[in-house]
Parts: sequence; structure tokens; C-alpha cells
Amino acid sequence: MSDQLRPRASLRTAVVWDVLKDALDRRAEATGRAALDVLDTGGGTGNFAVPVARLGHRVTVVDPSPNALFGLERRAAEAGVADQVHGVQGDVLGLFDVVERGGYDAVLCHGVLEYVEDPAEGIRNAVDALRPSGALSLLAAGLGGAVLARALAGHFTEARQALTDPAGRWGEGDPVPRRFTAEQLTGLVTTAGVEVGAVHGVRVFADLVPGVLVDTEPGALEALLKLEAAAAELPAFHSVATQLHVLGKKQG
Repeated sequence: MSDQLRPRASLRTAVVWDVLKDALDRRAEATGRAALDVLDTGGGTGNFAVPVARLGHRVTVVDPSPNALFGLERRAAEAGVADQVHGVQGDVLGLFDVVERGGYDAVLCHGVLEYVEDPAEGIRNAVDALRPSGALSLLAAGLGGAVLARALAGHFTEARQALTDPAGRWGEGDPVPRRFTAEQLTGLVTTAGVEVGAVHGVRVFADLVPGVLVDTEPGALEALLKLEAAAAELPAFHSVATQLHVLGKKQG
């Protein structure tokens, strides 16, 4: 876990952050450039963009929300990396209206595919923004985690609905338009020309553990973080994770 991420929030970000940081380090070593060009699609207020900039990289954040971009600007300034973070209004389906094609060493596509009309096009655009051998970090909602959460809450009909619905939705009130299995995500990425390096289950346990336990029990947060890290790469837990993370490298 990075000390750049707040402890409680790290339950949602620690696994992805550790994998991403390692990928950026490898990319920097391979290119011989300490400062990489990183694109964060749907990056919002900079949960990942600001820590990435603090590593010394240049980060462009594309987000459709002006309010989020304002928050990003303020957050980057508070972290002392305002000159390394650039926000621009837009979305992944119109990506090349606002950024250049093939101009980035790494692209983050976190929490985006659930909400776009055409996930395959979104992935293609993210990949087209990469330089050859650039790194793609993809994070999306997992189907199994939603099914498990509804069932444990006693909403068995909704759990079954999510399990059988083509988009993985549990009903009309579901705020998430689409969820994925690990096979669906890796299929999208592979078709777009990316070699899959690793798949991780994210928030396997964190969303199921009572918050009061994590906040009040001495050592519980650290122990839960270690458990999440240990389970993340095990395929058996991908099917019950709240989110799925795919790390890959652009071919060619």
C-alpha cells in the first residue's frame, strides 16, 4: 500500500495501485525515461492521477464532468503537482477530439466501461492512445460481486436477476448500467490488440466486511489489506470480486 493513498480509501485502491505502480516502473525502465506520459480516462478528481504525478510522471485526465475537473485541479495543487496534471473535458468514446492518438506510455481506464454505450469502442480508443508496448490498466465492475452482495443482503430475486441479465443488472434501480466477468474483459482487451499480463480481483472482501469492524478493531485494516492482496491474483476469487482489474501491454 502506498502512503500516498488514504488508509480507509486504500481498501478500494491498494491492489490496483500496487500493480499500476509496478507497471509504470517497468515502463520507465524499458523506455529509459523517468517521466512517462500517462492518460487517465474518466479520472475524475484524481484518485490515481495525483499519486501517479507524485511519482514524477505527466498525467492527462479526461473526464466529462467540469466539477470533477475542478476538484482535480485543486487536489493536484494541494499535492504540489499542478504542473504535472492536466485536465480536459471529454470522454473515452470521443477521446481523440481532446487528446492525441498514440501519445501515451500508459492509459488508465478505471470505472468507465460500465457507463459507456459501446465498451468495445471505449477499449479500442484507450488502446489507440497508447504508444507501442504501452501499458493498459482497466478496472470495471464485476458481475459476481454484485450477485453475492445482493444475495447476502437477502435480495435473492435481485441476485438471480443480476446473474441472468445480459448486462449484469439486478433491477431497474441498479445504478450500474453494466457489469463484466473476467472472461468478458480479457476478451475485449485481447480483441483490441493488448496482451493480457494479469487479472486481479478487487474488493473481494472489503465490501462484505462491516465498516465498524475495520475502523475500530486494532490491526483490522492492515490485515484486510493483506488478505485482499493475497486473494487478488487467484482466479477462484475473480468470480466474487466487486471489481476486476486487467493489466496488459499493447502489441506491436
